[in-house]
Amino acid sequence: MAEKLLEVKNLVKHFPLRGGVFSKVHSYVRAVDDISFHIDEGETLGIVGESGCGKSTAGRAILRLIEPTSGEVIYKGTNILEIDREEMRKLRREMQIIFQDPYASLNPRMTVGSIVGEPLTIHRISKGKEREDQVVKILECVGLRAEHMRRYPHEFSGGQRQRIGIARALALNPNLIIADEPVSALDVSIQAQVINLLQDLQKEFGIAYMVISHDLSVIQHICDRIAVMYLGELVEIADADELIMSPRHPYTEALLSAVPVPDPVATKKKGRIILRGDVPSPVNPPSGCRFHTRCPYKEDICSTDPPSLKVISSGHLTACHFADKIFGASKSGAPAAG
Repeated sequence: MAEKLLEVKNLVKHFPLRGGVFSKVHSYVRAVDDISFHIDEGETLGIVGESGCGKSTAGRAILRLIEPTSGEVIYKGTNILEIDREEMRKLRREMQIIFQDPYASLNPRMTVGSIVGEPLTIHRISKGKEREDQVVKILECVGLRAEHMRRYPHEFSGGQRQRIGIARALALNPNLIIADEPVSALDVSIQAQVINLLQDLQKEFGIAYMVISHDLSVIQHICDRIAVMYLGELVEIADADELIMSPRHPYTEALLSAVPVPDPVATKKKGRIILRGDVPSPVNPPSGCRFHTRCPYKEDICSTDPPSLKVISSGHLTACHFADKIFGASKSGAPAAG
């Protein structure tokens, strides 16, 4: 059984909103609100949800690219929110990120060799000819060539730029990579190449991934488990195949119904669930279940009592008062641990 590599406990990130003459804090954007999950060694966990649900904020908070408001992020037994800047700098060798925009995340004034080699210089791993040889090996791992080292980001296609971003993340041989919408800016044909590349690299180096995406078809293809977020909260976590085949939360059901399929007849038979209303503001989220304002199954309790994330079956957790009633009898109703 694989050991836990990363454990996130009750992670919260609120952004203060200021106004008035003295710029006092008058409210908060509750971007991430008390989420908990874990990632095992060599596993791929997908985080899905609509735009603005807090997926990217959660990823950045885990790496402390933005400081969390509260909670714990335990990496190999160490709560990284309690360590100082120097210790965190050392730990970044093991935890890297692939950004969503493959162009904006690359410095246009630096050559590819400098971009990929910069982590090796910062962490004093190699320099000179040794560093150059390492950069060549890394570029070859992601399907690029040695001569690409002398070129600049604008000289590459979108798919090649994303490969450069992946190469930079691989430079320090990390154990965990957070991939924030790694293929959303790419053409469909290029998406498949990058997804297959990530899987090949995982098999070769044993990397664990946290893949953030709104595209369930991508998530299903690459992930072992899937966690669904809505308005800053986790509403369902399960093995990828089980969640796709047997969703146990109305929001997950609606997301799955919106996934395009190549057979229009099948689409018609399946039925499309149209969520009514807009996503509420994270500044003033609804009371009770945050999804109740758009849920077709809501009852009175949904607007007053927030549901906790509970175990439905082995490894399948959902936060819905009526998961059993809507989707069938559960095997277990025990509260989720941690």
